[in-house]
Amino acid sequence: MTKRSTLLRLGVNIDHVATLRQARKVSYPDVVAAGKCCETAGAHGITVHLREDRRHIQDRDVYDLRKSLGISLNLEMANTPAIVRVALDVRPDEVCLVPEKRQELTTEGGLDVAGQKKALSATIKSLRAAGVCVSLFVDPDLEQMEAAAESGASYVELHTGTYCNKAGDAAGRELDRLVEAAMRAHGLGLKVNAGHGINRANIAGILDIPHLDTLNIGHSIVADAVFTGLAGAVKAMLKAMAAYRGGRT
Repeated sequence: MTKRSTLLRLGVNIDHVATLRQARKVSYPDVVAAGKCCETAGAHGITVHLREDRRHIQDRDVYDLRKSLGISLNLEMANTPAIVRVALDVRPDEVCLVPEKRQELTTEGGLDVAGQKKALSATIKSLRAAGVCVSLFVDPDLEQMEAAAESGASYVELHTGTYCNKAGDAAGRELDRLVEAAMRAHGLGLKVNAGHGINRANIAGILDIPHLDTLNIGHSIVADAVFTGLAGAVKAMLKAMAAYRGGRT
């Protein structure tokens, strides 16, 4: 029996629009204009990562996006007091807590929720009290699914970067881990997002993951936009995602 189509939401990460702006320390390209362009093109949400070193997104971007968007704002952030204060002030629709290292080019792996559960639980409690939905960026590890559920988070975001960077049997094994983790998270009452490294060349495998709510995709969309324009890149990704039928069962 063919499965009924399941809406898979797209959150567009616009960090690298800000990267281009910060390369020259100028006022363009405008991050809010980019977010509104993605909204008009059909994106369901906008994601930005406010890093401690402010290498791309700046505090003002987060505040301006919160005021301007008609779609969901997802703030990626490390569990550090200064950034938590910004989140509590801005009150985005969702916060995704991620690991962060100054020397990394991009987030390299998932949170060790099991090892940091006490600190994460306290932050999750304060964010949820402020009306903010909380997600944890995690590797597809069953222990981390259990810890995420115990921490009080509503979502996990599965780190798909390892899968996206592999090929052949190795990619297949990593996809099996993602499928198993998604099933376990769902069974624990967690909602499931996914992101990192996803592009239109590897998205077919991602669509095998069950129980997905949202894919957060940034770098590949901004890269495609160089050739197709931002609206065209968003529409092309939404078209690729439309084949989602709920993943494996």
